[in-house]
Amino acid sequence: MKFVDAHIHLSDRDYNQKVAFVIEESKRFNIVALVSNSMDLETSMNNIQLAKENKNFVYTALGIHPWSVSNLTSDQLQRTFDFISQHGTDREKVVAIGEIGLDPQYAKRKEHKELQVQVFYEMLQTAEKLSLPVVIHSRWSAPKIMNILPSYNPKKVLFHWFSSPVELLPQIIERGYYVSEGPPTVFSNRIQDVVKHVPITNLLTETDGPVSYYGPFKGKLTTPAFIPQIVKAVAEIKGMEENAVAEHVLTNFINFFRIEKLRSRSSSLI
Repeated sequence: MKFVDAHIHLSDRDYNQKVAFVIEESKRFNIVALVSNSMDLETSMNNIQLAKENKNFVYTALGIHPWSVSNLTSDQLQRTFDFISQHGTDREKVVAIGEIGLDPQYAKRKEHKELQVQVFYEMLQTAEKLSLPVVIHSRWSAPKIMNILPSYNPKKVLFHWFSSPVELLPQIIERGYYVSEGPPTVFSNRIQDVVKHVPITNLLTETDGPVSYYGPFKGKLTTPAFIPQIVKAVAEIKGMEENAVAEHVLTNFINFFRIEKLRSRSSSLI
């Protein structure tokens, strides 16, 4: 079986001096590709470099995370927009705009909420111009984001680590959006319920590393080596063979991020 990690943050400081280990370990666990998501200008730049150094294995999504918005000056925001616009056409490395979205926890003041929405709008516009899919952070904001998305035309939409409300999933699926889930699939009843309701054709696997987890992952450095356990959990939830889940997820990954080189290798990978 071959696996993919659709959402990790290799440029996070928690991975300092550990990236080579994470990549080597990933390959030993049959991970064939991963997407390193960005938070700001620094991580966008670092992710481009990682994709360059690990061609055809590390891909990147460039973006401004809602957590970062309140901490950036207008000049820093503009420089980030400019960098993303400049490098977003490099299809060898850049496969999405992300991680972007809304999160009220990171916007306590009115001006921060307004800026967060403004940056989200600009990121969606950038994705539209560059014809790239978007990776969405939607904690406590999924209904609002669903109301915003029809005003734009991103290539595809991925709700990363979608947790609630489950009642929104039929609309998400009807629009052809994707959902990615990670280690909580193994131990969280709420995430298991989400996985149960998402068709396998719309599902991706992720780790969101370096976020730490409970259950069997407690105390461990989060790496793509967790993915086989996630696939096993998905198979149990859906009553499918693990091989079938892995094949579907790999195909979904290729289709969502439009990684044609991986498509050409897929017959030998599966």
